[in-house]
Amino acid sequence: MSERMNTRAALAVAVTVICWASAFVSIRDAGQHLDPGPLTLGRAGVAAVVLLAVWALRREGLPGRRAWPGIATAGVLWFGVYMVALNWGEQLVDAGTAALIVNIGPILIALLGGWILKEGFPPRLFLGITVAFAGVAVVSLSMGRHGTASVLGVLLCLVSAITYAVSVVVQKPTLKHCSSLQFTAFGNAIAAVLCLPFAPLLLRQLGDAPASATLHVLYLGLFPTALAFLTWGYALRYTTAGKLGATTYVVPAIVVLMSWTLLGEIPTWLTLAGGALALVGVAISRSGGRKAKKAAPPAAPAEEVTTT
Repeated sequence: MSERMNTRAALAVAVTVICWASAFVSIRDAGQHLDPGPLTLGRAGVAAVVLLAVWALRREGLPGRRAWPGIATAGVLWFGVYMVALNWGEQLVDAGTAALIVNIGPILIALLGGWILKEGFPPRLFLGITVAFAGVAVVSLSMGRHGTASVLGVLLCLVSAITYAVSVVVQKPTLKHCSSLQFTAFGNAIAAVLCLPFAPLLLRQLGDAPASATLHVLYLGLFPTALAFLTWGYALRYTTAGKLGATTYVVPAIVVLMSWTLLGEIPTWLTLAGGALALVGVAISRSGGRKAKKAAPPAAPAEEVTTT
């Protein structure tokens, strides 16, 4: 049973990183027609409607009282501030700079997880993070268009990294009191409500934009948000926040491959080398020593057993 659940968690991680990588490609195109606020409203709104419908069909009920502070925090910071800041920041700095700054997030997750969640500071994890971050830095340098960047854009990307890290650390204990579906559905609903002032602008911009912009909003809401955050929350139950955060260093490598395939953006050898280095770093961070191999895998949480 535990081995099967571990396999499911690994598949959940794979779904998450692929969906999140595709989001960068989708946002790049949608951002040509939609401002950051309206794009966030569309993405969170679509995710909230779909997930709340699934939640109602599954009859899971409301999250426990102790889950609401974490859900509210993620709704404001992760599904709201993070997405607005990232959408805005990527319009002001080149993709390489944005990727480099946002990927400070997993480092902060490992540090905060070790301190607040008492996950410790495993040497392999931090060695892997160091190697992976070096790979992201190489990719970022190869993708950068110029040597200067907007100060505001850098600050916005930094806000994204910080809100991402804080939200993951908050999510880990919150999942003891609610399911991943409840966390993601109500978190997106909170973000959508907070972004409602952007509704008139969203409708106007979608009306003026090509149909592809609407399709991007639907895609971002359904897959990189609704599906990917669900699978992320599921996987987080079976590993530490630090180790799961480190897996997101795979995202830049996947983005490079997707941009090559879908947008015809041919990567340089330096970009490919950086992507490979990032993958090596993730492998190191996810590996365990002899003690980890001997340890029994974690049992499936009661919440997941009762809701499946």
